[in-house]
Amino acid sequence: MENIVSLIDNPLVDFTILLLVILTIPPLFERLKLPGLVGLLFAGVVLGSNGLDILDAKSETMKLFSDIGKIYLMFVAGLEIDLLEFRKTKNRSLGFGFATFLLPLLTGSLVGHMFGFNWNSAFLIGSLLASHTLLGYPIVNRLGVVRNEAVTVTIGATIFTDIASLLILAICVSIHSGEFSAVNLVIQLAMLAIYAAAVLFGLDWAGKEYFRRSGDEESNQFLFVLLSVFLAAVGAQIINVDQIVGAFLAGLAVNDVVGHGPVEEKVVFVGSTLFIPFFFVGMGLLIDIPAFIDTVQSHLPLMLGIVGGLIVSKLVAAMFAKLLYRYSIKEALTMWSLSLPQVAATLAAALAGYEAINPQGERLINEPVFNSVIVLMLVTSVLGPILTAQFARNLPLPNTKLQNNSQDWETNPENTFSYPQEITDSQPFTVVVPIYNPHTGRYLIEVAGMISRHESGIIVPLSITKAYVHMDDPILTGAIKQSQRLINRAMDISEELGIKSQGKIRIDDDISHGISRIAREENASLIIMGWGETTGFRARLFGNVIDNVFWSTHCPVAVMRLLDEPVNIRRLLVPVKIINAQNIRTIKFAQLFAQANQGDITLLHVCDRGTSLEDRNAFEEELTKVVNQMEFKVNYQIKTLVEDDVARAIITMTQDFDLLIVRSMRRRSAGGLAVSDVTTEIIKDVPCSLVMFGEPHS
Repeated sequence: MENIVSLIDNPLVDFTILLLVILTIPPLFERLKLPGLVGLLFAGVVLGSNGLDILDAKSETMKLFSDIGKIYLMFVAGLEIDLLEFRKTKNRSLGFGFATFLLPLLTGSLVGHMFGFNWNSAFLIGSLLASHTLLGYPIVNRLGVVRNEAVTVTIGATIFTDIASLLILAICVSIHSGEFSAVNLVIQLAMLAIYAAAVLFGLDWAGKEYFRRSGDEESNQFLFVLLSVFLAAVGAQIINVDQIVGAFLAGLAVNDVVGHGPVEEKVVFVGSTLFIPFFFVGMGLLIDIPAFIDTVQSHLPLMLGIVGGLIVSKLVAAMFAKLLYRYSIKEALTMWSLSLPQVAATLAAALAGYEAINPQGERLINEPVFNSVIVLMLVTSVLGPILTAQFARNLPLPNTKLQNNSQDWETNPENTFSYPQEITDSQPFTVVVPIYNPHTGRYLIEVAGMISRHESGIIVPLSITKAYVHMDDPILTGAIKQSQRLINRAMDISEELGIKSQGKIRIDDDISHGISRIAREENASLIIMGWGETTGFRARLFGNVIDNVFWSTHCPVAVMRLLDEPVNIRRLLVPVKIINAQNIRTIKFAQLFAQANQGDITLLHVCDRGTSLEDRNAFEEELTKVVNQMEFKVNYQIKTLVEDDVARAIITMTQDFDLLIVRSMRRRSAGGLAVSDVTTEIIKDVPCSLVMFGEPHS
């Protein structure tokens, strides 16, 4: 019994309970169609002093976990801003950002002052309404309208609103602490400007230098990113600025450095899996239920003023952008819904304001305001995504924008999916086939041979052996012998099928890099791989071979899960959401596969019920025009389904096909919580053979 009592204040027990909560609670709430973060807040309330009293918000353990989660939340918010898209529309992003910041700021300040708060606290209340969290990003991404200018402008505006809100937070906290004077304010702003420049430019430079020198050492790069964010947070505290300001600036600083690659995925995964949920549980622990009920009863006008003021002011800002930039009403409403959710910066800043206590013992914002912000978060995190799904589905798809970073389809309709172009013109069509499973290797060799024979090319069966410190290690010797057996078997199959081949064995520290390097050395036109683990804790944390090959290779990759002999695969299904260069190259791969095996293709377009008949017909006409320009001529048809559940529609269609070809899509996260894409859902349940086609850096 004494042992049990001694465990109550044990940090290890707290950590174990938190892990159990973040593992079980969010999925339950998501099944109820509620955000997982709402479940984490609820769990905090239940486990706190007003519930089971198991966790203590004032304990050093919870303070540490909450601080780390808060810092990580703001860091991820900065890291996930697409700076490339922001640069394309920076002037309009800044214009809308100013409007969607200033109007809620003034509204919230007036509401605060009307209810008796001094101007300093009132301005902080206004700043809490001025930022926004892009919870609706996965929705517009799924609907294929993320490149609509109105959507891009809203995403870019996040940079301005978050930075400006955090700047006001820093000034208000400084004033509240009693250090305010004209001279001190100028000094504080000067220090903040110097600090921001040091973080944004210093970390950017240091990161690029470190990444250049560290090569492929992703573990060290991951540690560098972690050090950067916490170093920036500590630096912010040194100049008397809240640590979340430094964390957000650090996210922007390393944004360009890590890109949308494996390192970013590991950083975001660790945060969204562990630290950020800790912050939301900690927020729940701070909620005093009797005080919360009292706020609803006694301070309902204040709560309604804050929530209603946000909704109305954000709508006015969107309508202002509509008039200024001549957007349609659908685009304006989409901008409004995207800018509604108040999660990351709002909660972090509200907590900082609530914990800011001056020498007289007064909080910068009191408990009713803090509770009102919790309600604001709950309302907007549910309402925002719902409205985004409703309005964004009515936006026109960008059918005519058929370009990627390097080439434009309309000016080069003969482009292929081979990289780099200057090499493939003078080299034979080469297919690299990594062999590591003898049971699936034959099918892969047959597919590679079928394609290379059609292109008068060659296949390169490849076996990677993990390196050891000593090259005479008996384990390495045995592994090389096993690799040689795999290659000999692949060569026998190639000879049996009459396919020209050249086997390779490579000793490398990293399997994915070994594949990518051999592909580059052989000037490969295509890599064909077998299926491997793509989900699970280990695969998501440390990455998997497929993801890393997609990221590092120079040429396209086709990952295959074949349930039948390739010669029997003739009916191909290719989902096409939008017409862009990436999807076009996926279609070309399907055409090559079909032509080499005398098959036919069905191009499937799934649109939601809000899509008009005119838009559906226009999409089919545009897709027909593009396909008819392609070099491979195979039988094809275009089928359109009206269905809101895209994944389920595709899975149902595959019942009548031999092979489904989907384009690789990387995961995103929103508000610090992981969001899976349609591709992930399809992979789990598709009943036929499957090819996931991806391109370099995808």
